[in-house]
Amino acid sequence: MTRLFPALVFAFAAVSAASAQEISAERLSGITRELASEPYAGRAPGGPGEQKTIDLIVSEFRKLGLEPAGDNGGWTQDVPLWRYQTTPGGTYTLAVGGQARPLHEQTDLRIETQRPVERVAIRAAPIVFVGYGVTAPERQWDDFKGVDLKGKIALVLINDPDFEAKDGEPVAGKFAGRAATFYGRWVYKYEEAVRRGALGMLIVHETAGAAYGWNTVVAANNESYDVVRKDPAKDKLLLQGWIQRDLAVDLFRQAGLDFEAEKARARTAAFSPVTLKGATFSADYRNSFTRLESRNVLAKITGARRPEETILYAAHWDAYGIGPASADGAVIRPGAVDDAVGIAGVIETARAFKAGPAPDRTILFAAWTAEERGLLGSEYWAQTHEAELPRMAANYTYDVLQTAGPARDVVLVGARQNQLEAHLARMAARHGRAITPDPRPERALFYRADHFSVAKRGVPTVLFMGMSGGADLENGGRAAGDRWVEDYTARCYHQTCDRWAPDQDYRGAAADVQLAFEAGRDLANSTTWPDWNAASEFRPIRARSAAERK
Repeated sequence: MTRLFPALVFAFAAVSAASAQEISAERLSGITRELASEPYAGRAPGGPGEQKTIDLIVSEFRKLGLEPAGDNGGWTQDVPLWRYQTTPGGTYTLAVGGQARPLHEQTDLRIETQRPVERVAIRAAPIVFVGYGVTAPERQWDDFKGVDLKGKIALVLINDPDFEAKDGEPVAGKFAGRAATFYGRWVYKYEEAVRRGALGMLIVHETAGAAYGWNTVVAANNESYDVVRKDPAKDKLLLQGWIQRDLAVDLFRQAGLDFEAEKARARTAAFSPVTLKGATFSADYRNSFTRLESRNVLAKITGARRPEETILYAAHWDAYGIGPASADGAVIRPGAVDDAVGIAGVIETARAFKAGPAPDRTILFAAWTAEERGLLGSEYWAQTHEAELPRMAANYTYDVLQTAGPARDVVLVGARQNQLEAHLARMAARHGRAITPDPRPERALFYRADHFSVAKRGVPTVLFMGMSGGADLENGGRAAGDRWVEDYTARCYHQTCDRWAPDQDYRGAAADVQLAFEAGRDLANSTTWPDWNAASEFRPIRARSAAERK
């Protein structure tokens, strides 16, 4: 497979400058095929395929004539990580009224510990139901009401209090309705539980609220990652994870409560935490941990007139590596659509920029590590480059570009968030395409990709994500687009079947990358500073850095 790239370069060597700025579906497919092939072993951070992945991306950047933008003038940035593994064979028990029920890992619950401790032993910890686990002063909302969670397990619902609100309920609209907010994300809930002093937290899994099934919850195979921290005990729970809904329903019943009634009560501002009478949780398991250095890959084209002003194109190179065998015996989760094609999109975008004159602003290109482990590579870069972000005009991120063919529209995650949307719409109109707002905002995809690491620091972003909703495909319309999303999400998302296949059609992905390139090129040769829209939670952050852009 490695011979694929020289052939591609040769085949396109003689094209005109204008043609060279056209994104190639064939090149997207070829790069995706290579990165999703067996020698890359599913591209796990620190895994057997990392070095080969890094080498390929660096080679492509170097061949294009990009400049390195990593540590010490190199192509990469070291990202120090802990890799944690909940050792199989632990014991987990729910007890109510003296009756103990053993739980099975991966089937009943999924547990992780992101502290470098070898053994976790929790004996008969009380369980406290804290509703959605949300504290939002600006919305006059507090699920905790000062409850003491020391030494206790917080049991929490997924999503936010508005997700299942019915017409007429006071909470309706307070958290953006069905559209998810950051309060609905599991990452936020764990962080809030730490702030509240909890021993651990279990999230009740419901497919609608989580926006993915139990198979996605357990796809990480008892493995989790975190950046290296000075004091992990201050930032991370001793135990965090998920529990199946039917177990929670039964637990409530045995404690004399009705699960659905308590959910309804949790949708009111008057909700107060409930200690489940006589209910305790116990766990005893080994936790292995390994310190590793993973890497982001970074390159740039220095701006000809305003090099200190930047535009960032990015995708994540990592996937889920090697895991349990699937029904057909496969163990490698290749991550073709998620997100080898995104990396291909970044490389193609860089190729298009290099085929034309140097833009006025600097263009950055990033291939992030550890996105699947919590956006860790992009977060680490954003932390270490925070001082530069006020002068970043925009970020375009590719994550799960659809492979179902050309579409009449672009489905936009995070629609109505910032002014880049209107700009992209104008670019799309030149190609006879339209913008479709995310039809499933309850999936919280805007908070689940690497762009969020810079968005939450005020940088306007556009996320291209084909699994956000069915595109209006030229062949089959919206119904065909929905079928592609549903099939990919149900069968292949984070699974062994996320493979490159010869019948995949990369023309739709190429068209989206083309729009991102043209929008960024237009912005790179302007003096425009896009802003967040008035209703966005990120607008005040951008406003605070306005003086640095004058």
